[in-house]
Formats: sequence, C-alpha cells, structure tokens
Amino acid sequence: MLKFPTKLSEARILVSNDDGIHSEGIRVLEEIARTLSPHVWVVAPENQQSAAGHSLTIHMPLRIKEYDKTHISVYGTPTDSVLVGVQKVMKDFRPHLALSGINHGQNTADDVTYSGTIAAAFEATLMCVPAIALSQDIEENGGHNKTDWSLAREYAPKVIRAFEGREWEDNITMSVNFPVRKPGVRPEIRVRSQGHYSMEDQEMVNCIDPRCHPYFWIGAPPKRNELDQTIDVGSLKAGHVTITPLSLNLTHRPTLQILEGIFK
Repeated sequence: MLKFPTKLSEARILVSNDDGIHSEGIRVLEEIARTLSPHVWVVAPENQQSAAGHSLTIHMPLRIKEYDKTHISVYGTPTDSVLVGVQKVMKDFRPHLALSGINHGQNTADDVTYSGTIAAAFEATLMCVPAIALSQDIEENGGHNKTDWSLAREYAPKVIRAFEGREWEDNITMSVNFPVRKPGVRPEIRVRSQGHYSMEDQEMVNCIDPRCHPYFWIGAPPKRNELDQTIDVGSLKAGHVTITPLSLNLTHRPTLQILEGIFK
C-alpha cells in the first residue's frame, strides 16, 4: 500500500510538472507545497513538455541545470524529471510525497493518456511515492488571458491535507482538476470517474509551408461530454473540483476472465 505522510509539516515533497520549471503553474504549486511543509524540492523539465505522456529518454544522455539546491531542471521529459528527482537529487532523503502540476489546462477524460502532468505522477507512483497530479481548467478561448489560480490556491491545500495519514493501493495515482470560476457557483469537491471522448472527432489542420510542402497541425481536442456530471469532465465544467483515482494496472478484469475461459 502507498502510505500518505501522516504529518505533512515534516514531509519531504517533490514538485514536478510538464509545462517546465519556468511555468506559472509550478510556481503556484511550489507556493502551495511550502504552506504544507518547508521541505520542498522542485525538479522539472527545462522546456515545455505538454502531451509528452509517459515517455522516457533512453537514446541520449540526460543533462540537468541546477538553479540552486532545491530547484533543478532536466533536459528531458516529465518522467525523466521525476526519475532524476527521486533517484539522484533526493537519493539520500527520498520524498514522502510527489506533486505534479499545476497544469495549465484540464486533465480529464482521455487527456490523461497523453498528459505529461499525469505521467510525472505515475512515475512517482511506480517508485512507491504517493503522488497527486493537479490541473487547472482554462477558458476555451483563454490562451491569451491570465490564468486564475485562486481556486487552486484555495482547494489544493484542502485536498492534500485530506489525504494526510491515509493509504491506497500501490498502483493508484490521484488526479485533481480545478475549474474555471463560475459566477454563482460555490465549488464542491467531487470524486468522479474518468470520462471518455471519441478520437474520431480529432481535428487535423492541413497547412502549406513557405516552400509549398504540406504539413499538418493537430487541432483542438475533440468535444467532451460536458453535461454529464457523473464523470470528471462534466463536474469540472459545472464549476466543481474533481478528484479521480487513476490506476496504472490497465488489465480489464472482465475480459481477462473471458479469455481465461477461451484459452483454458
């Protein structure tokens, strides 16, 4: 079982992400982490790594950049960063907790399979460190607007403290999403299952470069089921904080039993 720290004020916390060590979201998460414990280390990619998934650098060396003893960047993926953080930077004083994020954009439904934010938390989980991935939803047309982190600042400490002293199975990572603030809605913390959407609707934009060669640009994510409040994306869009336990064991048990019957 993964055991969450029983006393957060004494816990060693590793902070990482996929947006890079210079992102606003990781600065917010570090500030939140330091309200929980003074023992915080930040080890994150030097460059933007969104949608890197659970990728690992194995065909080139990993290099790091040390800003100070508790702020180190990795020229690699989110997975690389957590590996370096746990096995090198914090080798002699392993973290009690890993926090990944805060991602600039939600990680709900099938986004979690692409997300470097989720992958960083997965990697910590694989190394027997309890991990929480945190993501902030943004307005669909809000790419140039300043992100409102106020709900994350308010609710992240509540969520993290609620896990104090608890435990869960070894292959479980917690994914937390914070909503865009909605007028008249007081956010609730809702535990929800992962939703899904169809990749048949994924947009591929056709383009031509200056030398008249065709290329493609992956467009916006497919439409999600944003009205179903029984799943993560629906509750998030309704203005609520969502928590989804994600399993690293991808075995589908009912089908496993069917196959055992076929091949017995």
